[in-house]
Amino acid sequence: MLSPIAQRRWASFKANKRGWWSLWIFGIIFFFSLFAEFIANDKPLVVSYKEQLYFPVFVDYPETQFGGDFETAADYRDEYVAELIEADGWALWPPIRYSYDTINYVSELPAPAPPSRENLLGTDDQGRDVVARIIYGFRISVLFGLTLTLFSSVIGVAVGAVQGFLGGWVDLLGQRFMEIWSGLPMLYLLIIMASIIEPNFWWLLGIMLLFSWMSLVGVVRAEVLRARNLDYVKAARALGVNRWRILARHIVPNAMVATLTLLPFILNGSITTLTSLDFLGFGLPPGSASLGELLAQGKQNMQAPWLGISAFLVLAIMLSLLIFIGEAVRDAFDPRKAHL
Repeated sequence: MLSPIAQRRWASFKANKRGWWSLWIFGIIFFFSLFAEFIANDKPLVVSYKEQLYFPVFVDYPETQFGGDFETAADYRDEYVAELIEADGWALWPPIRYSYDTINYVSELPAPAPPSRENLLGTDDQGRDVVARIIYGFRISVLFGLTLTLFSSVIGVAVGAVQGFLGGWVDLLGQRFMEIWSGLPMLYLLIIMASIIEPNFWWLLGIMLLFSWMSLVGVVRAEVLRARNLDYVKAARALGVNRWRILARHIVPNAMVATLTLLPFILNGSITTLTSLDFLGFGLPPGSASLGELLAQGKQNMQAPWLGISAFLVLAIMLSLLIFIGEAVRDAFDPRKAHL
């Protein structure tokens, strides 16, 4: 059972129709994107061959498994392999027969090809299906943002809580360190590191985590500085309760209210940062499903407006939904706007 305060906040959040429906829409889109391999893939979901079932979406089978000549992984889009399977069985394909890196070699038009029945949003400059790249790019953008937001929030809350609770030299040195650290040019560091190490998902996450944790320190520190002088904290100290126990069980939970209201906006900023790096060419490895890379292709191929427009609309809708959710959460935790 939720506490009366939690029930009031939940009711306030649901009363904000824009935020409530945005949460549902974003949640449904993100849920389906988690199963991108079952929606857009160049491999069948199930293959029945000689009364045996195979699952290429999970396992790579050699071409010889279906009567072919090569021991390499079967290319199910190859007409020869397709005929072998159809001769002694059947194949169940996902709705979109392209993965994010599948090239449409049979297209009659040069890449980037305009939208068609085969490629609903056309192809990019390498002949890859735009819809498939959007689905996979949306998933990796949100997962990257959620992971970065989670880790940066944990570090930021911990640092802000310790600074505010201990005060004195710990707080002073911590603030001076943050002033110096926040002045370092993150983009230049990424550019320098990209020339030495090929960036990937976890490498980018680690580099951005070095700087993103500071966004919550100031808010948590201010809340802890205020709460540590309240009567219930003084009473706990007088009773001999360990100060770290007081911080963990009494002060930090109260400071989390301000933290939770900022999380959707931090997630928004994390996704925007990854998109910007991919747009500039310093993000995910070449060939990865990326909304920023699709935007860059739209800039480089002005004769193919479907590239830039598709990526822009996906980003605009995704970030707008997150902003609406963040506003609803902020209002739900604001006692002046609570709906009783």
